[in-house]
Amino acid sequence: MNFLFLIVVIISAILIVIAAIGIAKLISPRSYNPQKGESYECGIPTQGKSWMQFKVGYYLFAILFLMFDVETVFLFPWASVVQNMGVNGLLTVLFFLLILVLGLAYAWKKGALEWK
Repeated sequence: MNFLFLIVVIISAILIVIAAIGIAKLISPRSYNPQKGESYECGIPTQGKSWMQFKVGYYLFAILFLMFDVETVFLFPWASVVQNMGVNGLLTVLFFLLILVLGLAYAWKKGALEWK
């Protein structure tokens, strides 16, 4: 019985999303302007080519920051219920932190945290 309920919920969710996208396509205004395809930054017209290369290090550093930032956010709910969880909860979070430290050590070893 619960499995049937789950299937109905999933199918309903898919149909609602499809209906919302379809209605948005039907009632949205359509206009094409070549300026819509141009890059826009702070109201200043772009100078030179819009597609220029950036160092991969910037993206790598940003991704590492987001990864560790999001993972540390997971510690806040744990900290609010740490007294109720006991030793099993402590071991689970220590394992989580071990994975974080190993990821940081790997990134450090690969030189991802160095500005060259």
